Amino acid sequence: MTIYHFETILVANRGEIARRVIRACRRLGIRAVAVYSDADARSIHVTEADAAFRLGPAPAAESYLNIPAILEAARLAGAEAIHPGYGFLAENAGFARACAAAGLVFIGPSPEAIAAMGDKRAARALAQRLGVPVVPGYDGAEQSEAAFVQAAARIGYPIMVKAAAGGGGKGMRLVDDPAALSEALAGARREAESAFGAGDLLLERALSRPRHVEVQVLGDAHGNLIHLGERDCSIQRRHQKVIEESPAPGLPDELRAALGAAAVTLAEAIGYSGAGTVEFLVADGRYYFLEMNTRLQVEHPVTELVSGIDLVEWQLRVAAGQALPWTQAENRPRGHAIEARLYAEDAADAFRPSTGTVLLWRPAAGEGLRVDDGIGDGDEVTAYYDPLLAKIIAHGATRAEAIGRLRRALEQTTLLGLTTNLPLLRDVLGRPAFAAGELSTSFLADHAADLDPTGEATAPALMAVALARYQLDAAGGPGYWRNNPGQPAPYGFRVGGQDCEIRLWPQRRAAGAFTIQLPGGEPRDVVLNGHDGPDMTLTVDGRQWRLALARSGATWWVQAGVEAMRIEALPLLPEPQRAGGGGSLRAPLPGRVLAVLVQPGETVAEGQPLMKLEAMKMEHTIRSAAEGIVEAVYFAVGDQVAADALLLRLGEG
Repeated sequence: MTIYHFETILVANRGEIARRVIRACRRLGIRAVAVYSDADARSIHVTEADAAFRLGPAPAAESYLNIPAILEAARLAGAEAIHPGYGFLAENAGFARACAAAGLVFIGPSPEAIAAMGDKRAARALAQRLGVPVVPGYDGAEQSEAAFVQAAARIGYPIMVKAAAGGGGKGMRLVDDPAALSEALAGARREAESAFGAGDLLLERALSRPRHVEVQVLGDAHGNLIHLGERDCSIQRRHQKVIEESPAPGLPDELRAALGAAAVTLAEAIGYSGAGTVEFLVADGRYYFLEMNTRLQVEHPVTELVSGIDLVEWQLRVAAGQALPWTQAENRPRGHAIEARLYAEDAADAFRPSTGTVLLWRPAAGEGLRVDDGIGDGDEVTAYYDPLLAKIIAHGATRAEAIGRLRRALEQTTLLGLTTNLPLLRDVLGRPAFAAGELSTSFLADHAADLDPTGEATAPALMAVALARYQLDAAGGPGYWRNNPGQPAPYGFRVGGQDCEIRLWPQRRAAGAFTIQLPGGEPRDVVLNGHDGPDMTLTVDGRQWRLALARSGATWWVQAGVEAMRIEALPLLPEPQRAGGGGSLRAPLPGRVLAVLVQPGETVAEGQPLMKLEAMKMEHTIRSAAEGIVEAVYFAVGDQVAADALLLRLGEG
């Protein structure tokens, strides 16, 4: 076989995997070319590449799935090969064929191998012929609803409806009730057609709390093929992985060996070359073939750390015609590695994806840590692509050491500008069940009540933003505190759709001393220990908090520990207006009159409430600053008043 020396490789992907491939190319002295959509024009993978070419508008169908545009970019770049990364076109046999037709090396398996495993029905049939167990199910060519209803009754509920042409959690539905089957079939078919261009489905019996265990294989074009151990990927949401680790904890040696042997058998049967993954479900001491992903996996770093083999580098070497230098017997795991996927999503809101601008990204660093990311400060996270932002991986001599390192890394990771699943990741790693290796694909559902954020960081986060606003306003020249010395400053905020008021008093007793009153609470002593750039340190009730803050206009993001909050700053609320003898009382801000508490001719005392206004969904009390007599009241309950409107007139008493 010819041994190539690639001069230029085009990376047909984006984000962290594009950066990962670019780094591998650099190590091998290969020029790396990026492609991008309009949404990614300023992305970090574009700036890190040696050259970059636009593919088209943001939608993937017009950019990263646009085969003619990718091939044209490769031609213009003078590339000899294309690395597809994962997702998009990585498992598209038609794309692999198109690369070959254009004289380009597709860095991955042959089109025939991709096609053999791309059809899940054909893959199940192959596994059965080879004696590899499969989950009981239906993978027939008859795709009518009646055929599925009959098959489901034979298999038994619960069942899993799956797309025959894809994976990655798309086109999948869990059905517990026969009455829900019709809707599940229709929904899975629509999703499959959208994601994979084919609506064929299959059924599998849904196993009770199985583990998801996969085996990494690596082959070359010389007939050599080995496996590099297994990964446990059981911690999932929406059938997509969240935390992965290698080796899989608690597997009996004979089961571990059987999984590796089955993976090699399947890969050899299709003449596999390159990096691939064979996935299994494990339940009650038995294993069942699930699917084979004919590409690099998102979670490949955990295998790299325990095997010492750079999988991306060896994808490039194998594609260039080199032979693997190892035998199966030479591969032994070294320690333990765990990966946590940082997603732009709200785990507390059914994992709803989030979008926004990355205001501050500060990944952790330290012994045994690795971070693969695809973001930088100022990057826009859009709804066009997968919400994966970064992968945080820890390696240790033992599983316990790896867990400890990853927990600390998560606690030292800062991302401001959008909601992420960082609190969920930290909480999962802290669960006794996780430490004990009690893993299943139902883990998140089983422990949902235990995984809610504590909310303990809410108070210091609100205090931090109030202090930051105080510093900004005080530095801006004459402001509230200079006009009203010794008086509390009321700040308005909107948090989680609710408006609130925070009152802040600078104190003279010590540097950085303040009194802060949160909504519904008593005034509390707070010490601002330091504020340097985005970092702020507070002492609240004797406990020190380290926080990070970032601002975009009136929107503040603040993170304490792993919990981040979005806080909208409302206009500065003046101290509730006080009326003096012989003076006029004006509205401090626009609002609605809730109550008029006095009448003309009434004598009032200093500090007595005179009127209540509702502004910014909060109630504000107007008080008298001195004794006096009410001479006139100009508004009634329900009236709308403008800022600075004359409300009452007081005469001297």
